[in-house]
Amino acid sequence: MGKTLQWEVSVNSKWCKKCGLCVEFCPRDVLEMNDIPTVKDAARCIGCLMCEMHCPDFAITVKRRENNG
Repeated sequence: MGKTLQWEVSVNSKWCKKCGLCVEFCPRDVLEMNDIPTVKDAARCIGCLMCEMHCPDFAITVKRRENNG
């Protein structure tokens, strides 16, 4: 049985200015910089909100996933 992801990281591509601060401040190496920051390993996210707090454009959101069952 696979591990259920507890956190969901989203990047609003319309707001993101591609500065890369979210990638640099993530202590768990969840994000990587492509054209815009993308989630490379969602299972590593611990919900610390470092990416969200350091985004000057408010383009990153981190939400706790709801249990479906």
